[in-house]
Amino acid sequence: MFRLKKMVPTSGKKNVALYVDGPNLLRKELNTDLEQLRTRVRTYGRVVIARVFLNQFTPQKMIEAVANQGWEPVVVMGGASREEKSDVDAMMGASVMEGILDPKIHIIAVATRDADFTPVVLKAKAYGKETVVVGTEPAFSIALRNAADHVETLGGQEPP
Repeated sequence: MFRLKKMVPTSGKKNVALYVDGPNLLRKELNTDLEQLRTRVRTYGRVVIARVFLNQFTPQKMIEAVANQGWEPVVVMGGASREEKSDVDAMMGASVMEGILDPKIHIIAVATRDADFTPVVLKAKAYGKETVVVGTEPAFSIALRNAADHVETLGGQEPP
């Protein structure tokens, strides 16, 4: 068995788990490009988990588009109207924690502008994971950016 491991080539790349806060980033006014997002994160390693969290009001065509681009759409129920906050943050946070506890994952990448994810980024670092935060302006949380090891800003805008 030992000899077999030596013979099997490995890429040497780190495994990345990428989680996207859909309601926060996939907005018309932000014009977020999921492919650009994934390309940015691939510079850190091999993306082995790519999940986009969406609420129940997301149009079916958008869910299909996310899936057709090779992402795993996770539709979260909650909130009686579009104005009410759904449980997307809670579900995404729980999923990120699963990635943090997975020994095969080396890097946790969170795509959001929301400061609510600062604690989970800090927890990833406490567990020895490298962290990447991907966001866009306006309203890209300063606390979230400062908590991460690496920050990527989409859309060509640099944070203030």
